Amino acid sequence: MGKKISLSLVVIIVSGCVLISAGLIVGSFFLLQSQKNYTPPLVEATEPPSVDAQMDLIQQEVSDIRGLELSAELNRAMMSSTELQDVVMNEFFIDYTPEMAQEDADVLSALGLLEPDFELLQFYIDLYSEQIAGYYDSTTKEMYVIGDAGFTGLERMTYAHEFTHVLQDQNYDLENGLKLNEDYCEMDSEYCAAVTALVEGDAVLTEQYWFLMNSTNQDKTDVSEFQATYQSPIFDSAPAYMRQDFLFPYQQGFSFVQSLYGKDKWKSVDAAYANPPVSTEQILHPEKYPNEKPVKVDLPDLIAVLGDGWTEIDRGVIGEWYTSLVLGSGIDSRFRLDSFAAAEAAAGWGGDAYVYYADNSDTYVLAWQSIWDSIDDAEEFFASSKEYGMLRWGTPAVDTENEVTWQDVISMTQYGDQVLWIISNDSMAYVNTLAAFPNFE
Repeated sequence: MGKKISLSLVVIIVSGCVLISAGLIVGSFFLLQSQKNYTPPLVEATEPPSVDAQMDLIQQEVSDIRGLELSAELNRAMMSSTELQDVVMNEFFIDYTPEMAQEDADVLSALGLLEPDFELLQFYIDLYSEQIAGYYDSTTKEMYVIGDAGFTGLERMTYAHEFTHVLQDQNYDLENGLKLNEDYCEMDSEYCAAVTALVEGDAVLTEQYWFLMNSTNQDKTDVSEFQATYQSPIFDSAPAYMRQDFLFPYQQGFSFVQSLYGKDKWKSVDAAYANPPVSTEQILHPEKYPNEKPVKVDLPDLIAVLGDGWTEIDRGVIGEWYTSLVLGSGIDSRFRLDSFAAAEAAAGWGGDAYVYYADNSDTYVLAWQSIWDSIDDAEEFFASSKEYGMLRWGTPAVDTENEVTWQDVISMTQYGDQVLWIISNDSMAYVNTLAAFPNFE
């Protein structure tokens, strides 16, 4: 599942701080080893090259690392943090209305990831304003690096990351070839989450190679000093699931691309653009790429059983990644499973679908049907679902081998290799929804 917004490809500061740490350690090791018995020659101090000249050089270095060529002119510029905030408010989220944000918050609240009154739109604006270090707009073909202090090591590293996106777009066509566009991502958020992880993971790996091979000593000093002093109060205050999901394309995407690179270096990464991953399951388990595809789950039309006054608000796929977040990263720490247990329970995911309906009042119902790789995997997920439910809603009213219910409005049921969750706040809506799934009654 994902937000109903389409953002440019961005590099975020927290991801850089987390991921470059490993690069700094490895880079320091190689630098120390290579310079162990080396005395550098004396050189005369010279004027540093202009920002444009530095950008040109980084472009060539990144192109050499990545093995991809720039084929069209690039519009590039620096942007202040004040200008960025205006872009975030008036461009990134221009089509994401408060009503859409509230609908998303309602769905996430039903899944236990947000408080129902959470101001999602304003938080997104604040979060992206704080976190974006640079971005590439694949629609306008414009690239920006955010910098109030000039073109220091952090901005140079960001430039390497964002220029990788330029190369990806010019060689693979992100919007049309890879279908990273608003319409397709609204239809298949799992696919877009997976492809975004490929694209960002590639950019992170390229950025780290650039940092290790081409950054200057001053770059390393700048980045190290920034890491030592950087604070991110908005990110730190984000709901638990959001902090993890925000980093997913960079961290899990990086691990996925590393696994590709380990096979045949950049040839394997390039090949993934011709046969992209299609699910977060494949990102989390590279061994399942490219052959293990999600199973399509078709849900019944609940309007027929819910009656007049009900509206379908949202439908889509939760996916393995969000399944683990639901179990392990709820808004209330008291009903979170251990993160390892949550990931293990989600690991046998085979496919799913969810739908969320609401009426004219505050009544809602969410149905989520998942299919698992085996009956054993379904049993494991059902057992973890039950544990989660008891932490969240207390002692169940019904507790059998394959069914558990709470308050006559919530149930989790296993049928063979499938599991059904129904979460509502209205007993009649719950009963009518359950009737639409006869195998689970």
